[in-house]
Amino acid sequence: MLCPQRCWQQPPSLRQSIASADMDLNQLEAFLTAQTKKQGGITSDQAAVIAKFWKNHRMKIHESLIDQSRWDNVLKNMNWRVDLKSQSRHIDQINTPVAIVEMELGKIGQESEFLCLEFDEAKVSQMLKKLSEIEESMNSLTQTT
Repeated sequence: MLCPQRCWQQPPSLRQSIASADMDLNQLEAFLTAQTKKQGGITSDQAAVIAKFWKNHRMKIHESLIDQSRWDNVLKNMNWRVDLKSQSRHIDQINTPVAIVEMELGKIGQESEFLCLEFDEAKVSQMLKKLSEIEESMNSLTQTT
């Protein structure tokens, strides 16, 4: 019997095709069948081992590829609340509402960093306007013609 890990390691283009397409079992079966019929392709035994390995490890491989494709930290969690300022350097800022936003950032499986932001009403409006602009840009890029 062939070692599943060794079969999964050879050849890399085969592995990359399966993993990057995130093949379901029907797609995998069709793909491996085609590979066994190619000259210089894989044997039926190798195809069976690869199929079993993919079935058992598909989710782990997919999650690993996603983690590797991230450039930097991800937003793991976000909490917010609205408070009234009770202290300030300027008397006119007391009892004004402020939004407190706490974001948990980090890579999966690593210790998180926390970012705490405070926004007054004008900054919240400005941020919402910028987010709307981002949404419009994304919508224009993803719309099909």
